[in-house]
Amino acid sequence: MPWTVRLEGGPRRVNHAAVAVHEKIFSFGGYCTGDDYKLKRPMDVHVLNTVNYRWNAVKTPDISSPQYYLIPYQRYGHTAVVQNDLVFIWGGRNDEAACNVLFCFDTTNHMWSQPKVCGDIPGARDGHSACVINNCMYVFGGYEEDTDQFSQDVHMLDLKTMEWRHLKIKGEPPSYRDFHSATAIGSYMYIFGGRGNQSGPHHSRDEVYCDQIVFLDTRGQRWHRPSVTGFRPLGRRSHSAFTYKGSLFVFGGFNGILQKHYNDLLRYDPENCRWSVVRPRGHGPCARRRQSCCVIGDRVFLFGGTSPHPDPNLNSANQQRDDYPGLEPIEARLMDHNDLFVLDFAPSLKTISLTNVIKHKLNVEALPESIRFEIRAMTLPNSVTKPLNNAG
Repeated sequence: MPWTVRLEGGPRRVNHAAVAVHEKIFSFGGYCTGDDYKLKRPMDVHVLNTVNYRWNAVKTPDISSPQYYLIPYQRYGHTAVVQNDLVFIWGGRNDEAACNVLFCFDTTNHMWSQPKVCGDIPGARDGHSACVINNCMYVFGGYEEDTDQFSQDVHMLDLKTMEWRHLKIKGEPPSYRDFHSATAIGSYMYIFGGRGNQSGPHHSRDEVYCDQIVFLDTRGQRWHRPSVTGFRPLGRRSHSAFTYKGSLFVFGGFNGILQKHYNDLLRYDPENCRWSVVRPRGHGPCARRRQSCCVIGDRVFLFGGTSPHPDPNLNSANQQRDDYPGLEPIEARLMDHNDLFVLDFAPSLKTISLTNVIKHKLNVEALPESIRFEIRAMTLPNSVTKPLNNAG
């Protein structure tokens, strides 16, 4: 499997949330170092056409439009899940407060709504996870605003009745954590990674990075801890997780104890409870965290995130969002990304040929226009954001 596309110029975003809908990817919110996230302003939405690899921003309604007041405020650490053509945004925060209002974005007409919900609504939080299983959105963990502590609870929103329930799950739950991943495979929700603390639900400087995989059987309402074999990945947070043909894949992330970013690709086989390392061909992403990954067909689209700056003399703005709530901001040499990478699990002969033409910079004048169009799409940078040295 090769990395087939690498393009700059997309939305420069960190800790955003994204979903795939048909042939498009919708990216919601996130932050970019240097921007103001104290004032409430409408969340931005960017759409990637996965045929021509072009990004476009969804136009924000005018302040005089009723739609303007239905849009969630710009945030990070939120989740997005898709049900049919509807995307549900929940949780997240800006630099002032977290949120627990449910928002819905219709991908067919780009209209926002705030569905009326009932039941036991979970408290505002960020750094949680969410996935859809059997028409229900399951939310796990995160950092709760009101209690000022990590969570290990499971909440479920029935997307048909819009009723929230706080589930009482049997078995030993995953430890208190935030910025982990939750991935649905069948009726199971697999939890991996995240940042916890030696003090359990309370935050301090004694971080814990769990390397165990735990899954929730949503039918039996029980946690399970499989005995795994093979390669044992190091604990990490702010990684990406996705499924392909029944396997769970993990990319990147960050371990705060080791102060290490990753760009490895790991595979977990739930049938055999076995981890392995995947080594794609080609030029892949640099080590990073808080990127997004979406799967369409045999292709994985990875974009955004943040990583150590290649120039150690350049400091980004303080990264308070990367530290525990209540602690002083820290100066970090980090760089936010606006790039897009495509990983193809099953490249066609045509795709392999195109990538070799690009790699070896072959003359394309004699090729049909349709082929030259595809080569241009695979190599022409986007123009949603400027290069980093020109960014504000």
